[in-house]
Order: sequence, then C-alpha cells, then structure tokens
Amino acid sequence: MIEMNNVYKVYDNGVTALNGVKTTIDNGEFVYVVGPSGAGKSSFIKMMYREEVPSKGHVKINHVDIGDMKDKQVPYLRRSIGVIFQDFKLLPKLTVYENVAFALEVIEENPRKIRRRVMDVLDKVGLKHKARFIPAQLSGGEQQRVAIARAIVNNPKVVIADEPTGNLDPDTSWEIMRIFEEVNATGTTVIMATHSKDIVNKIRRRVIAMENGQIVRDEHRGEYGYED
Repeated sequence: MIEMNNVYKVYDNGVTALNGVKTTIDNGEFVYVVGPSGAGKSSFIKMMYREEVPSKGHVKINHVDIGDMKDKQVPYLRRSIGVIFQDFKLLPKLTVYENVAFALEVIEENPRKIRRRVMDVLDKVGLKHKARFIPAQLSGGEQQRVAIARAIVNNPKVVIADEPTGNLDPDTSWEIMRIFEEVNATGTTVIMATHSKDIVNKIRRRVIAMENGQIVRDEHRGEYGYED
C-alpha cells in the first residue's frame, strides 16, 4: 500500500511541484496518473521510490514513512519496486541478458537462479531470442521491453512507469500495455504516468488526474479527460 498525506514538494528554485496531495493506492491496483505537462506527475511518482522526499507531509510505503528512512535503507526499499523510464536507461555495453541480470546480481542472487529467472522474463516479454544482443541492435519497442523485464525480474510488489509509451509507435505501445496488464494480473501494483488518451480510454483503470500539483480527479475506470 502507498499512502500520501498532505504532501508538499517545493524545489530549491521555489517551484511548488506538489501542493497538499493526499491519496492511497492499494496493493494490486492499476493506476494511471494523467495531467498536463508541469502538473506534478513526475514528482508524484518519484516520491514512491524515494527519488524525491516531501518538503512537508508523509509518504508511506507499506506503512514505512520514506521521510524517516535513512539513505542506506533506500536500496532495500527499491528491491520491492520496479521502475521503467521513457528513455529506457539501459546499460549500452551490456547485452539484453546482462541488463536484466544486473538487477539480480546487485542483490547477490544465486547465479543459477539468475539465469533461470532472466530467461523466464525475457520469454514473457518476447525477447528470449535476443538475449545476446546489445541495446543498439534493438528497436525502441524492444528496448522498452528489456526495461520492463529488468523492472519485473525480482518480482517487485510495485511497478512504476513514467511515460513508458511516450517514444513508441501505436502498435508497439499496445504490445507494451499487454505486458503491463499481464504483470498486474499477477497481483503486482502498476502505476503509470502517461499522456496517451487512447490507452487510458481503451484500457479502463483507476485514473488520478493532476493539475498545479494537486489531485483534481480520482476515478475508478476513469477517462483521460484531456486533449492529446
């Protein structure tokens, strides 16, 4: 469970990104975070994996207040959270297999288990046959699928995606969404910031709409509600 209570975020340049945000996201939910550019969406989701901390208020992940968390505890929090970025953030000199395996190597998983698990998730995202390719040899959609595989390889409780289809063509975007739906069906919480009206309106899930750092709409099976 993710809880935000009266959360404010004011950056050093004086910009208020979050302005009294209050919400709860239960385990197993699929949530879209929508709104115009500059609405506070990125700051909102960065709170969930402690890339940012509140200037005021409380953010709790499974009842643990991240504001009270010491820096050395953060890596342990992130073991239960998979993060997917718009620009993939793959390691360019490593193969597909090595990029995904890296997430397990840093937690010192058993090498035999690493191989089995990496090949399982690559099969799930349809890239088992490209395990030895490097990112430059892949299309944008394939790179995003590698990023998803890396995010889910350690069976996280929460997957957070920041504009995961923003750089992809429509057909590839739907393939990516199919994977997210499958991940969510296993009980993993999925939180996705997006500007895609078509995706939100076709695959109906909970919608949290943000404007000027505040939640202005929170609807079960909601619509996008903005122009593309």
